[in-house]
Amino acid sequence: MVDVLSSRILLRPTDPERTRTFYGRTLGLAVCREFGTGPERGTVYFLGGGHLEVSGRSDSPPAPGLQLWLQVRDAEAAHRELREAGAPVLREPVREPWGLVEMWIADPDGVRICVVEVPGDHPMRYRPGI
Repeated sequence: MVDVLSSRILLRPTDPERTRTFYGRTLGLAVCREFGTGPERGTVYFLGGGHLEVSGRSDSPPAPGLQLWLQVRDAEAAHRELREAGAPVLREPVREPWGLVEMWIADPDGVRICVVEVPGDHPMRYRPGI
C-alpha cells in the first residue's frame, strides 16, 4: 500500500507568468512556496486541502480532460469577485439537479475550473438521522 502524505496538481502552462497572474491575482490563491528563478520558476499555491504547482513551460495546453474543482462558501459572491477580477466566466452559478451550486471559469490555457458551493441542506453536509 502506498502511504501518501501530501499531494499536489502539477500544471505546466504555455505562458507561466500569465498563468501565475491568473491563479495568484485573479483567483487570489495564497502562495505556499516559490522556488527557482526566471520566467519558468515554480510557484506552489494553497488549494484547499491540496496544492497547485505552476512551474516549467509546455508547448501545448494541458489535456482537455484536466479540470479543477474548487469549493467556496458562496458561489454568487465568488462569481461577482471573479467577474470583477476579469476571470473568464464560462457559466454563471446554477443549482444543479444533484443539489450543488456550480459555476465554471477557465484559466489562460483553457483549463476548466468548477467553482462549487455545497449548500447547508446538501447530503454532503447533512445526513438526516445521524
